[in-house]
Amino acid sequence: MLPPKTDKKRKINRILLLLFVFVGIVAFVGWYKLLREEPQPDWVTATPEMRFKYGSIGGEHDAGMPYWIWYVLPRIFPEYLPGPGGYASLGVAWEQGQELPAGFTKKVIGFPRVGNTCALCHIGTYRTKENENPTFVEAGPGNTMNVEGLFQFYISSVSDPRFNADTLLGEIRLVTELSWLDKMLYRFLIIPLTKRAFAERRAQAEWIYRTDFPEWGRGRDDAMNLTKYFLVELPMDDTFGPTDMPSVWNLKKYAPEEKTMNWDGASHDAYSVIMDSALGILGAPPKRTQEFIDHVKWLEEYLSAKQAPKYPFPIDPQKAAEGKGIFEQHCVVCHASERTGTPVPASEVGTDRNRIETWNKEAAIATNKIVEEMGIKRKGLLEEALVGYIAVQLDGVWLRAPYLHNGSVPTLHDILEPVENRTKIFYRGYDLYDSVQVGFTSQGSAAEQVGTRYDTSQKGNGNGGHLYGTTLSPEEKDRLIEYLKTL
Repeated sequence: MLPPKTDKKRKINRILLLLFVFVGIVAFVGWYKLLREEPQPDWVTATPEMRFKYGSIGGEHDAGMPYWIWYVLPRIFPEYLPGPGGYASLGVAWEQGQELPAGFTKKVIGFPRVGNTCALCHIGTYRTKENENPTFVEAGPGNTMNVEGLFQFYISSVSDPRFNADTLLGEIRLVTELSWLDKMLYRFLIIPLTKRAFAERRAQAEWIYRTDFPEWGRGRDDAMNLTKYFLVELPMDDTFGPTDMPSVWNLKKYAPEEKTMNWDGASHDAYSVIMDSALGILGAPPKRTQEFIDHVKWLEEYLSAKQAPKYPFPIDPQKAAEGKGIFEQHCVVCHASERTGTPVPASEVGTDRNRIETWNKEAAIATNKIVEEMGIKRKGLLEEALVGYIAVQLDGVWLRAPYLHNGSVPTLHDILEPVENRTKIFYRGYDLYDSVQVGFTSQGSAAEQVGTRYDTSQKGNGNGGHLYGTTLSPEEKDRLIEYLKTL
């Protein structure tokens, strides 16, 4: 028979062992259900195009939405969407057979989460006739995507009192059967944490709810204000400068040291632009810095080599050859010269100034400091005042409608018209191509039903300036446009 002290010691040891095992099991289950990270399926990285559209860059960690919440939100809160059709009403580029739209990623980090990629804003679509499926163009301008609408939908839905465990789990139960443990995690942890995270975002996004600002509309975003308010967390001001989603193909054309990037020349190089955009998607410092940097480097390599798509309609070679001479006489000085890729003063080009007024030297310094503190090296943003807008190269210009930095002119024919003759009100985001006017169809019932109304009299939407070519004869304009189709 063991002495009483020895027996008591053994009991204590057993209890401690059981406690240790219990804590270990709880820790393992917590890690497995909330933190374990699984690689995406092989098909995601099977080709560079698929990786660009669906490959994770790490945004699921801090900016990700739990997949089943993301799935049921349109069912519960359709009133916060622009129209019927769920996420499709936001103009997402949704390929047939895909679970998520291009630019959205699904990754398991404990539980399935949805994040975003650069393709959210940089995949274009077009149709050559009404009854055909859209053609998707990786690295093209996201001409149909309503980014502001997506922000508003997320934030408004999560701010609604109906965003609670009973409502969400009731709707989720209609499409999948969660385990008892998953239900408990959603009820007491995942849903409350999601609500808290988006409540913090609401405070940073108040300016997108201002009634004195027009909608960004499909195919535009207010990038510099997004940086000011979300990354740097500067106090909100009265600036408003949405711009067209740019194409990001063939980035090697901006390789020379003297070239700058963004519509307004705010950044030094392509690597810096991609890095800052990717950080914006993450919404926080990357979890694994080197892995994130490697992905940005891959993006730079892919987008540098990606070429603009060819014009999908017949081109008159004789007219195009004649148009080349007109281009060389009237357009080369800005769009195919040493000046290309550098800012043209706003006082010279005469286009809407609102975009360059959203940014300043102090904001650039603050942003560069934040990124440097993350341990990320890049040339970064120019720490100087902005003076105007970049004279861009025109490769794939046929697919970059609407035109000017703010997307205020719907077609190539329109941009060669005097300002007083340019379209004052049109609809953005309908992807049926108009080969006559050379741009997207922006008038008529279908365009009105799908697109966003664009009024050039509103703040940030001015369609003035860029008078180059407006005095050409109608025949010269036709020949010039025929040549532009070949670029």
